[in-house]
Amino acid sequence: MPSVPGEVEDAIAQIEDQGLVGRIRLISGPQGPRVLLDGRPVLLLCSDNHLGLADHPQVREAAADAAMRYGVGATSPRPVSGTMRIHRRLEERLADFHGHESALLMGSRYLALIGAIPALARAGEVVLFDAGAHPATADGCRLAEAEEFAYRHGDLDHLEWGLLQAQGRASLIVTEGVFAAGDRAQLEEIVELARRHDARVLVDESHALGAVGDGSGAAAAAGVADEVDVLVGSLATALGSYGGYVACDRPLARYLAGAARTFTHSTAPAPPAVAGAMAALTLLRDEPRRVEKLRRNAAALRAALASEGLPPLPGDSHIVSVHVGPSAGAGALVERILEKGLFVATTTTGATAALRLSVMASHTKSELAQAARTLARAVPSSVRQAAASGAIEADRAGRPAAGAVFDGLAEAA
Repeated sequence: MPSVPGEVEDAIAQIEDQGLVGRIRLISGPQGPRVLLDGRPVLLLCSDNHLGLADHPQVREAAADAAMRYGVGATSPRPVSGTMRIHRRLEERLADFHGHESALLMGSRYLALIGAIPALARAGEVVLFDAGAHPATADGCRLAEAEEFAYRHGDLDHLEWGLLQAQGRASLIVTEGVFAAGDRAQLEEIVELARRHDARVLVDESHALGAVGDGSGAAAAAGVADEVDVLVGSLATALGSYGGYVACDRPLARYLAGAARTFTHSTAPAPPAVAGAMAALTLLRDEPRRVEKLRRNAAALRAALASEGLPPLPGDSHIVSVHVGPSAGAGALVERILEKGLFVATTTTGATAALRLSVMASHTKSELAQAARTLARAVPSSVRQAAASGAIEADRAGRPAAGAVFDGLAEAA
């Protein structure tokens, strides 16, 4: 950990060079397809508002009404005085939406993961997780008293090897439905492995919610929703609000309500955010055309990128990634793209990086074509070659490239 000013500055420079964190930027107005960024207009392709519901009139009105009725904050953890009727109503609707008996609202997706995983993976047990999953997954596994094993991203042979090494100990498999780079987990195969080795499965559906299948997530789209023990979701992506949740059966929900510290010791989600998410969930259920539009937009961007000589990595979700080679210099590339009026993010794995383009249903096809042209003008020829070779390599490998930063992968078997 940096301890003196010089070391801190060096660490910041390294982080910014990889495009992981830049200076804090100021957006004026709601998170629509086009925003004012630090006072100038840009096309936004790094927001998780992928159904465009964060500023929907019904969502705004619901949040405003809740603020007037319940106040702006819950001001207490859920088991004390922080549970209001509005929390329970959204939990019931989320449980029904995902086909589970119960749901528990928490402060964020991050809090849901670092609360649920340690509660479910106890001392003497084993937790196995995809190394390409969200950093909160890795953090949750590190907080657990169970032995942790990170299997190589998308490598189910490595996962099975880890399950065999568990030698019959109680095991929990943790994966995302859709990863940060836009690729999907092989949930049918993961569930089959769990069944054979008597393991439980936790799926983080935060990116898949509102984007995969009918919008209810990757597990449902894969036909294995009934065989997933615990589902984690976010209110901050498709539902355009803030907060997280866990969906599971009723006994497990009762257990987590007492054992997950981020539930018992964190202030409950704010009533306006809960009401906004509930209104957005209604729109998601009642207007499936939004999910269909998002899917068409993602396909349009992939086609436009390929036609500009920037083939994206394999995937079919709303998150479109383009391999750009070494992670060093990724930050400078993002700045170069931003100068041309396009705001994108990066995702890195080890020494390699990818541009991460997050499509919204509210984008127009002309905006997405413009984004592809802008990238083609901004990306140097060497990066363009890296993108083509990275897409080919990922396709040949038969599994997608990793989608998140993770330090400390388990050694290969």
